[in-house]
Amino acid sequence: MVNKQKIYTALAVVVLGGTLAFGIVNNNDADAKLIPQPVASGTTVYSNSGASIDASNISDGYIMVKYTGGADKKIKCIVQKSGDVAYTYNLNNKGNYETFPLAEGNGKYSVTVYENISGTKYSTVYSSSFNVNIKNEFSPFLYPNQYVNFNENSNAVAVADKLTENLDNDLSKLTQIYHYVIGNISYDTQKAQTVESGYLPNVDETLQTRKGICLDYASLMTAMLRSQGIPSKLIVGYTGNLYHAWINVYINGIGWVDKAVYFDGNSWKLMDPTFASSNRNSAKIQKYIGDGTNYTAKYAY
Repeated sequence: MVNKQKIYTALAVVVLGGTLAFGIVNNNDADAKLIPQPVASGTTVYSNSGASIDASNISDGYIMVKYTGGADKKIKCIVQKSGDVAYTYNLNNKGNYETFPLAEGNGKYSVTVYENISGTKYSTVYSSSFNVNIKNEFSPFLYPNQYVNFNENSNAVAVADKLTENLDNDLSKLTQIYHYVIGNISYDTQKAQTVESGYLPNVDETLQTRKGICLDYASLMTAMLRSQGIPSKLIVGYTGNLYHAWINVYINGIGWVDKAVYFDGNSWKLMDPTFASSNRNSAKIQKYIGDGTNYTAKYAY
């Protein structure tokens, strides 16, 4: 858990003659930046011999789950808010905790761990449900999780720190990180053609190889933004008929900027890092992306 929070830069908005004008309210935060890290505190645990669900920090917007059955089998975990979409994850079978966001906000959640029997058949190992009341709505999108996995020692964090060290507001940091990712990471066509279901991005590997698929782009940028205290959602959904990943970002004073956009000083532009990098902001792709109506979100991580 984090004992102190970064005070976000405020982005003031006023209407002048029917046009939005943006003014930066700078924040001189003298406190050292903290990277929030999930912890299996052990104070509230639901378990049996096959699985353990640590719900000690659900008020911070995450749970931690591990399989303890000892079998060398495929394990899955489903996290679902009552009446909402079910999030299905692959879970390691080594007895190590993994972190999953409570991305759908407050409400009653169920968490179920499954063990593979044969083929596509799974049996229930353990299931539990509990009520969630998140004390800070941004927490699920500031902490690392299975899809956006980073810590204070990650190279992605070091690069983000270097890129933003002379910047004093979140809007400038957002723009700097965006341009770095689209300028330095190339789309990996071969990987896109061979990637298997359940693939998990590795942000430092993406930095090292300087290439990746859409999920790698989005995970890297999301990790870098979160490391700077900027709430960010890695979104998985559809662009037209294509399964894709992009980013939504929270700007204080504006709110959530959906469909992953950035502000270029005059207007908001779509910030989808894969399309921007692959097509170098071509007029054709920008026309397709447009105001984001071609984007349909399914999951938020």
